Amino acid sequence: MALARTFAIALDGLRGHVVEVEADISAGLPAFVLIGLPDTALGESRKRVGAAAVNAGCSLSQKKLTVNLSPAALPKQGSGFDLAIAVAALSAAGVVPPAPAARAVHLGELGLDGRLRPVAGVLPAVLAAREAGFDRVLVPAGNLDEACLVDGIEVVGVTGLRAAAIVHGAELDPVEEDPVLPAVAEQRAAREPDMADVSGNGEAVEALVAAAAGGHHLAMVGPPGAGKTMLARRLPSLLPDLAGAEALEATCIRSLTGLGVGAELVRRPPFEAPHHTASAVSLVGGGSGRITPGAIVRATHGVLFLDEAAEFPPSVLDALRQPLENGSITIHRASGAASFPARFQLVLASNPCPCGHYGSADAECTCSPMARRRYLARMSGPLMDRVDIRLTVRRLGLAALHAASDLHAPGSTSSELRARVESARARAAERLRGTGWVRNADAAGSWLRSGERRLGATAIAPLDRALERGGITMRGYDRTLRLAWTLADLDGASSPDVDHVGRALFLRRGISA
Repeated sequence: MALARTFAIALDGLRGHVVEVEADISAGLPAFVLIGLPDTALGESRKRVGAAAVNAGCSLSQKKLTVNLSPAALPKQGSGFDLAIAVAALSAAGVVPPAPAARAVHLGELGLDGRLRPVAGVLPAVLAAREAGFDRVLVPAGNLDEACLVDGIEVVGVTGLRAAAIVHGAELDPVEEDPVLPAVAEQRAAREPDMADVSGNGEAVEALVAAAAGGHHLAMVGPPGAGKTMLARRLPSLLPDLAGAEALEATCIRSLTGLGVGAELVRRPPFEAPHHTASAVSLVGGGSGRITPGAIVRATHGVLFLDEAAEFPPSVLDALRQPLENGSITIHRASGAASFPARFQLVLASNPCPCGHYGSADAECTCSPMARRRYLARMSGPLMDRVDIRLTVRRLGLAALHAASDLHAPGSTSSELRARVESARARAAERLRGTGWVRNADAAGSWLRSGERRLGATAIAPLDRALERGGITMRGYDRTLRLAWTLADLDGASSPDVDHVGRALFLRRGISA
């Protein structure tokens, strides 16, 4: 009996499952049978592996070859199983020693010339291999830098099938071949947009600082030219660098989406700004075959900016409600389900009405009050109830612009404002130590309303009155309370007072139709 095995990784979202690849050579007419619930791309690996083995100088057996991907009930997708299938087949034929092949994980797509091509999702796959207890993983040379970001496992980069066989001890002469490198991804601009570019709008800048310090969601409404987009695109520059698990998770997402990962983890918070014609699938993720992450997943630990939010279909906007509450998204399709992190900071920007001139001093609005209400109502009440800061942005007049230029206050650059944000986050992290939360926006309302965190009657009075009169919901009550703690952290106060609560309530109710 000629039976050999090796291992690969199947990804379900960011979670990896170990797949045992078994190859059996038996008597019969020459055939290559692949079983174990492969998708179309994986089913085509029979042709790729056969041609790659011939051109690499280590042909497969001319007998009946059966390859099983186990567990058989687990859906397997993509071309990243090619190398594992080829190594298992060569091991069953006696070309590759079976013992070393059975102790390693193999990732990579084979070209017809026998070279290995980079694949998406190598970083989460290598993490899954390490967590499963494997000591060695073979990856395409083009993915070597990315795979080496994982400590505690030996990563071997190989240029092709022949090189992989030699690594396992096959008696083949080395052949020099050029590695297939990944396409150069578009690099993020070296200089992030800076808050120093913003003239005036001090109230909006302070609102952005509060949003960055506490991780609060933000909505801005104002006429065209008021600076909404300019402000939103500068919010990531106020956020601290990603570190630890956040940086690793953001890098895994980038790897999974095929955007390319270098030799370092992603440190700056991502920024996603889908067009208002985007579908719900492009926003949250999905697809008819392989389930791919959407914009909310790519924005994890960063900012999701929806410009012209009222132009998005209401059904698309409402798809954000559950991820905003849970910090994750599980996408169910007929082919299976996949879970992704979706802990992003939402920024909405919209005109106040269809014509855009409501509230402008230099143009007359032609929209009826009903049209204005209907326009903003496209951002539904349940969605807006999850937004902590609601800001009305006004156009700057000439006098205000000159005053802002003459009184350009120090501390208005992104680096200086980020220092305030980091200081406020440090206070919040110290207070939340041991709870599993790190930002005020993450804290449970019941925790803030109990024990030593409970505010005095005087401080909480404005919020109690708003709840009693129906001005806010219970969710809004808790979110306003979190915002008040953020404002207190920015001011260096030990706890919010009535002024912080009042300011938080004002920011919460800042948009009117």
